[in-house]
Parts: sequence; structure tokens; C-alpha cells
Amino acid sequence: MSALDPSRPLVSVIIVSADSGASLRDCVKSVLACTTPLELLLIDNASVDGIPQAIARAHESDARFKPIYNHANLGFGPAVNRAATRAQGETLLILNPDCLIDQAALQRLLEVQANEQKAGLVGAVVCDAHGVPDPASFRRDPVLRRALATLFKREGGVNARSIPGEVVEAEAVSGAAMLMPLRVFETLHGFDENYFLHCEDLDLCRRVRDAGWRVLLAGDVRVPHGKGGSSRHRPVFVSYHKHRGMWRWFRKFDPSARQPHVAAVVWLGVWSHFLIKIPGQWLRMSRR
Repeated sequence: MSALDPSRPLVSVIIVSADSGASLRDCVKSVLACTTPLELLLIDNASVDGIPQAIARAHESDARFKPIYNHANLGFGPAVNRAATRAQGETLLILNPDCLIDQAALQRLLEVQANEQKAGLVGAVVCDAHGVPDPASFRRDPVLRRALATLFKREGGVNARSIPGEVVEAEAVSGAAMLMPLRVFETLHGFDENYFLHCEDLDLCRRVRDAGWRVLLAGDVRVPHGKGGSSRHRPVFVSYHKHRGMWRWFRKFDPSARQPHVAAVVWLGVWSHFLIKIPGQWLRMSRR
């Protein structure tokens, strides 16, 4: 493959936008500043802010930039799946619209994928504006047994300080920045489209492992990650789908879900938690 041939990229970067705000501009610029042969598939879920169209006009002379417009909000996973059918690269980089990637980080992720046996998915440590790692970068399956152990302090949860600084095997990594071979993504039929938003990354990581590949965290790769515009503007909408995703993951993978009485209690707990959070979300919205 020629590094000078932009029509045959090494990496297909997929970014899903949905009224993601001005941070999307910086995200796109950071990708296109990388020197690795790549294409950028920006797939927009019916944004009304006009930013994806403005970005497309600004980069219309760059053959690497390929916008895709949906006529409705399909959700995160379905949008990634749709973009992946057009991907020409050997590797996918799924990137949130409020993340910034640079050449060093991209190159390191590719090196980990190439050098680690049976690497099916490689995640990065996503950090906030102050450089503090998000605990979601290095996760374990959220089975009920673990949740209860954490609640009663029998088992510590992952925090920013406990995230490794080297390449390690993980049960799950953050979907904000994940790299994987296109063939693995296609073999697994991509994201489960029954998730709309949130927990689809946990689901994909689990299926990667169940299929015999490894999920890895490149602990030495740090990717700045801002606050999503969609989450700020529609907190109740996002929270609903997060809880819905949690319930789906539980029903699909947690052995406890096979016990009807336990499943009923979990269902009640998930949706009670969602309802309890709504007043606070409305209050924060009213103060903006």
C-alpha cells in the first residue's frame, strides 16, 4: 500500500455527530493533521446546528474527508455500522466528536494492534481538560455481583489513579477512542444496534473477548476528551438511553438475569435510578 495514495487509507476514522457543538471542528482538524494515510468518515445524525455541513465546506478539497448525512438520529452504534460499510482502511478508529487525536497517539495505537497477538480492540486513556483520566477507559464487565461488592465496599472500583500506564489486557475500554481491525468489526457484525446510546462499547468489548480476541488498553496513550454537546443539551434523553443500555447489557450478559426475581429487582433499580436523576438534570439545564 502506498503511503502517498489517499484513495487507499490505512485507517478509517469514524466520527458520529449529533448536534455535537463546536468541539467537532477541533476533532476533525486533529484527525486531518495526522500523517498516517487515512480517511475520515464523519457521519451526522440529523444535526440541526449546521456545523457538520460547515466543516464539510471547509474541507471539501481534502479527499480524505467524507461526510455522510442521516435523515434521522439513528443512534451511535447504527451510525458507526453504516459508516463502516464504506470504510476502505484496514483498521477502524472510532472517535468521539469531542476527542482530539494526534499523530503520536494514532501511531502508538497502531503499533499496539500490530505487535500484540490476537489484538481485537485497542483503547486509549481518555482524559478531561485537566488531564485527569476517565475511569471508563479501563473497565470490567458491570455484572451485578461486582456492582453489589463495590456498593458494600468489598471490592474497589476503578479510579483515575488505578489506570495503568502501559499496555494491559482489559475487559472493556472507552468507546470514545477505540481502534480495531476492520475484519474483526465485520466478523462481529459491528455494534449491536439495539443500543441507541451508551453501553454499546461494553457490549462490543465483551463480544470481542467471547470470540477469542483480546481487548487491550494502551495505557501510555492519552486522548483529550471534552464534554459532549449532545449530553449537555439533552441530559434526560441521554440518561434514558444510558439506563436502557445498562438494562440491555444486563439481560444479555449477566448470569443473574437468568433468575426472574433478580431481573425484576434490577429492572426496578435501573429505572428508579433514572427517575431520581431527572429533577437534578432539569435544574442544571435551567441554570445554563
